[in-house]
Amino acid sequence: MESLDRSTIWPYDERGEPRDFYYSRYGSPTVAAAERAVGELEGGEALLFPSGAGATTALVLSLLQPGDTVALAAGAYYGTGVTFSSLHKWGLKHVEFDQTGPPPDGVQLVWLEAPSNPFLTMPNLETAAAHPAPVVVDSTVATPVFLRPLEHGADYVLHSATKYLAGHDDVLAGAVVGRDLSELKLFRTRSGISPAPDSAWLLSRGLKTLELRVHRQTESATLLAERLRAHPAVHTVRYPGISGLISFDVDDPRRVETSTRLIVNATSLGGVTSVMESRARWEGDRVPPGLLRLSVGLEDPEALWADLAHALAPAA
Repeated sequence: MESLDRSTIWPYDERGEPRDFYYSRYGSPTVAAAERAVGELEGGEALLFPSGAGATTALVLSLLQPGDTVALAAGAYYGTGVTFSSLHKWGLKHVEFDQTGPPPDGVQLVWLEAPSNPFLTMPNLETAAAHPAPVVVDSTVATPVFLRPLEHGADYVLHSATKYLAGHDDVLAGAVVGRDLSELKLFRTRSGISPAPDSAWLLSRGLKTLELRVHRQTESATLLAERLRAHPAVHTVRYPGISGLISFDVDDPRRVETSTRLIVNATSLGGVTSVMESRARWEGDRVPPGLLRLSVGLEDPEALWADLAHALAPAA
């Protein structure tokens, strides 16, 4: 594994010319190693950012101009729409659309999510790729274990690498993968939205167990989704059959989320520890009031089910 190099500067060569690394805002050995690893997984060139939101912001600002519109998958991660809304005052617009069908005409960027979070719909990649606008796929939940969007006609893949790629709830990072990211890299350098070597090193560590973790999480999530569908206290279960993210609806989400003992009542997803929360806390009426989002970790699935069954039992 690449050693952790926290340097911010590196000496020029014997001719006084910059080497591959000379100032960390432009790149560093530790960051470059993590970028190579992510790029190999997705089949493209990767750039890292300090967070998923940082990656989102950098990508849209590097691609679009004032007056342009993003077609955003309806039900996609709440924070993506919030980020786009915050850019309205700079002239960026966005509209939502059903990603299981074709994107609307007259947009300059198509933004999909595979699957959407927390509604867990999968995009119609073939239809989106036929659209004249560039296509971005947020593949945070699918991961390259289950989907490599560039192979299906997407132009860019985005990850909140904080989640499954890093996998241990101790890294804040984002990634963009594409065929040619020279313009985005230039924008990253000029804007200073550059990643830290410590986060890149921890991301490289997490990538080594990505496939093992995600397959285990998928197996456990499949079991839990089946049992949740059969439980009388659960109304709707959403699970696309891949990865470890489930959402389901109950009458009293606050009581359920605070009654688990093994599953942690916390936000985020994709880590080795199972976490669950009511999404209405953050998203309001954008989601059903009883929707709980469960990110399945690596604990014993029978222990997770016992914990859920206890929380779903009628109040004494």
